Amino acid sequence: MLEILKNIPKRSSQPRSEGLTMVMDKGLSLNEAENMVALKSEIADIVKLGFGTSLLTRFIKEKINLYKQSGMMVYTGGTLFEAFIIRNQFDDFCKLMDQLDLEMVEVSDGSISIEHDQKCELIQKLSKNYKVISEIGSKDESITLQDSDWVKFMRKEIEAGSWKVIAEAREGGNVGIFEKNGDVKTHLVKQISKEIELSQILWEAPQKEQQVWFINNFGANVNLGNISPNDIISLECLRLGLRGDTFNNYL
Repeated sequence: MLEILKNIPKRSSQPRSEGLTMVMDKGLSLNEAENMVALKSEIADIVKLGFGTSLLTRFIKEKINLYKQSGMMVYTGGTLFEAFIIRNQFDDFCKLMDQLDLEMVEVSDGSISIEHDQKCELIQKLSKNYKVISEIGSKDESITLQDSDWVKFMRKEIEAGSWKVIAEAREGGNVGIFEKNGDVKTHLVKQISKEIELSQILWEAPQKEQQVWFINNFGANVNLGNISPNDIISLECLRLGLRGDTFNNYL
């Protein structure tokens, strides 16, 4: 029905490589997942099974299959990867990914300390069998990276085989590329965007004000992640200028 309205920005078509919306599933039931797919799968591209929820969710294989059949990519949150790595269980992690029939994995170090060269080696190993999405930034607000390190680490991880690099914000949107109060670290984000191709970055932006900022600065087809299932359609309205916050962008 959108074709009836003039001056709507053109959205990339699925399967997308840019303009991605990554949804955070923090333990949806199979019925809840079915409802989400029925309403929103054509405007959501990736589902992250948040942190360690995939080990505790009933009918997890059925839910993953549901998402995949609807055309969405699925992966487990990086915290689960880190839980295996810190216990020296890399091979067991790969076995679990295969048991869940996942073709995409996240490599992160938000909760553990790992040498970056080692992280890149893991990305390189995994990229031979999976689509890798890797995350930069710590979940600990006391740990900060220099702007130049964000750029350097992103570049190295892309070179190692990452399909996209995630800019950390957590599900609350109050660490990493954001201040504790949720404000965007504009200097950092603009520095990253100057050095790294925008299509290769997935910005975690769970709060509406953060989504508005990225759309206003980078356009309708910016990659955004950690979106609540209840906010998928709201975000698409923001992208298309069908909400007050971005209403004047495309007139």
